[in-house]
Amino acid sequence: MYGKSSTRVVLLLLGIQLTALWPIAAVEIYTSRVLEAVNGTDARLKCTFSSFAPVGDALTVTWNFRPLDGGPEQFVFYYHIDPFQPMSGRFKDRVSWDGNPERYDASISLWKLQFDDNGTYTCQVKNPPDVDGVIGEIRLSVVQTVRFSEIHFLALAIGSACALMIIIVIVVVLVQHFRKKRWAERAHKVVEIKSNEEERLNQEKKVSVYLEDTD
Repeated sequence: MYGKSSTRVVLLLLGIQLTALWPIAAVEIYTSRVLEAVNGTDARLKCTFSSFAPVGDALTVTWNFRPLDGGPEQFVFYYHIDPFQPMSGRFKDRVSWDGNPERYDASISLWKLQFDDNGTYTCQVKNPPDVDGVIGEIRLSVVQTVRFSEIHFLALAIGSACALMIIIVIVVVLVQHFRKKRWAERAHKVVEIKSNEEERLNQEKKVSVYLEDTD
């Protein structure tokens, strides 16, 4: 009797220790954190995740919205096996599922952006048993025109430099072409002058020989 009880106690203690040593599973969320888009256009709110557990039918994705000027949090989108769009509110008929759980993508798309869409969008992914983790956030700024970022300036600078290099190469090639053409014309003129001079000398020799014969 005591042997069986001791065995149960040992197994119980071992199970408690293994549970304590097992890492707490948590879903990691990755977003762009900041997004700028032009009024009236569409925008993709990118949200990807990583999870220790394989993705299955228990996966859920919840998107919510916190207005920039404050106010209660609003429902945007929900996914569980199938996408569920809002039936009312500001995002009705303006949001669609743009993710792929098999690729750990929980993104959505917003259509026809408005200035009152400014605010923070949260992306929460649960993949049991991975249900904990930090909720991803994207701060959306709807503007009249997109401002140039450092990447845009860099791309513009690189493009301008490439265009300048192409122009320089074209100018150098044209200059060399015209120089060669000018040298060819000068060489042709020199040859023509020499030919005329030789012909003139031959004519003079013929005249002088004729005069000598007549004398």
